[in-house]
Amino acid sequence: MTKLVNANELSELLYEPNIADVTGQSMLGLDLRGIEFSESESQLLRSWIPKQPIPIIGLVDGTNSISDYLDIVMDNEQECLNIMKKINHHPRSSAVLVQVTRASEIAPFHHGLCLESLGYATLQSGSEFSSWLKVYGKDFHSKPKDDQADPILLEREGRELRIILNTPVNRNALSVAMRDGLTEAFKMVAIDDSISRVMVSASGTCFSAGGDLSEFGGITDFSEAHAIRNLRMPVYYLLPQKHKYVTVIHGACIGAGIEIFAFSSVIRAKRDAFFRLPEIEMGLIPGAGGCVSIPQRIGRQRTNYLAISGKEISADQALRWGLVDEVFD
Repeated sequence: MTKLVNANELSELLYEPNIADVTGQSMLGLDLRGIEFSESESQLLRSWIPKQPIPIIGLVDGTNSISDYLDIVMDNEQECLNIMKKINHHPRSSAVLVQVTRASEIAPFHHGLCLESLGYATLQSGSEFSSWLKVYGKDFHSKPKDDQADPILLEREGRELRIILNTPVNRNALSVAMRDGLTEAFKMVAIDDSISRVMVSASGTCFSAGGDLSEFGGITDFSEAHAIRNLRMPVYYLLPQKHKYVTVIHGACIGAGIEIFAFSSVIRAKRDAFFRLPEIEMGLIPGAGGCVSIPQRIGRQRTNYLAISGKEISADQALRWGLVDEVFD
């Protein structure tokens, strides 16, 4: 059932340590319009909300004393109900998402990335991802791949290194080969002090379509998958040198495409660029660093909203939110 809980109903739930166990619901939607909490009530809620294992959504009509502690804040009732329906369709991945983004907000970078990977591995073995694979997996596995192209091109001019994503036939999807190529390129930047600036761009009609879906579902040892991510995740090598990176985005920038490069010091987006986080719809969470990198730019609540809604945002919207730093024609 998708319904909003009012303040009176909420007061009856506050002394339950695990609201999901009591109600059997996959989320809690709170109607906080016109509500002012006392300081003692606010303190209780600020302590109680982060302990809940499910998303807590708030419908507000202005600043509220507990707004910052909610997982998503909405000011439109219909949109709020739509988000709650989305969570009902993907309760496990939505719950893992908010648990990871809550923790990564206060954890050091590397701890947040490790938590993201553990959450991702957990969901890879889950029913939501399995159901998605049964419906869509064959379509993606049959699509062509450009095995001849170098997935990453490197060009050096003076103290500047240019990194170009270079598999346009599959819209620069982040394959294992591309991931490993980025990792090696980022390693080179980390050890070569003569590189003072790194310009990242992409060939073809778009920046990146996200993870290479033709490779999804091939792993059966999920602990091994977590270990590989910890060893080969490109952002581990980007982070210490992030001040050197300028990323230029055009066209689609989906999932991993924005998750990795959101760590760049500057992101320039062509006006035709657009952004989306599709992983929740697949029964997963952002798994290329996005549970850490994107909240750093737009905040935890907007990140949760983007991931759970699956909505596409334009370059101009991304600029208003802070996901990118500049939009150009």
